[in-house]
Amino acid sequence: MINSLLEVVNFWNSSVQTTYYAVNYTLIILMAIAALAAVILVMLQPGNSQGIDALGGTSETFYGKNKGRSIESKLKMWTIICLAVLAVLAIVFFILQIPAIWGPVE
Repeated sequence: MINSLLEVVNFWNSSVQTTYYAVNYTLIILMAIAALAAVILVMLQPGNSQGIDALGGTSETFYGKNKGRSIESKLKMWTIICLAVLAVLAIVFFILQIPAIWGPVE
């Protein structure tokens, strides 16, 4: 009985600890890259309103008709992708932290 309890306590041996820390650091680095990419993509996008021109109404232009294929729409799509990747990585990182709460990593 005591041996089985000691096995549970000593679950975190050195190879598991090394893998655990490597995965955590990799996720942190990937989250930082995704966050930095999202910030840069948002900074590259133009504002939604064009200042005082918004008061006068809208005019149909070639750019307005082809907005779906423009650089702005691609930047918006990549921003959404970066933020989705960041959210998934954050959730995975949180889930990996739960075993550390159950038992100390030595």
